[in-house]
Amino acid sequence: MWRRVHLEVQLPFPPECVFPYLADPARWPQFAPAVEFRQRIGEGDADAGSRWWAVDRIFGPFKVRFADELECLEPPRRVVWHSTAPWNSRVEYVCLADHTGTRVIADYAGDVAGWLRLVAMLPTFVLARILMRDFRGLRRVLTAAAITSETVR
Repeated sequence: MWRRVHLEVQLPFPPECVFPYLADPARWPQFAPAVEFRQRIGEGDADAGSRWWAVDRIFGPFKVRFADELECLEPPRRVVWHSTAPWNSRVEYVCLADHTGTRVIADYAGDVAGWLRLVAMLPTFVLARILMRDFRGLRRVLTAAAITSETVR
């Protein structure tokens, strides 16, 4: 079942602070509630073609195993990820600096397979609310990092 969700989110931090979190799957468990596990496959620099093993928690105890592949990396502006089955999806994050911090444009699209089609059948506004949890978590993590940074000074 093919679905697409487009979000625009304002974060009160510069792209140089926001982008590293969107570009590094090892950081995703810190702020994305569904992300249980990400581990790099192979070594070397994280650039186009690099991959991560992935496990997401869906609806409590149900786990989905797949791989994420980095399609495009343009720091600190744009990163594109592809997730294998059952998500069969692509997400693009674009970070735009503005006078209040960063406007993140997130575009999620994919052809969800298997039992996850039940998730894909949710109305778009519900899917958007679920995905917005990641950005609320990212805001909390960035705020805590800023407070810690101020305390250290």
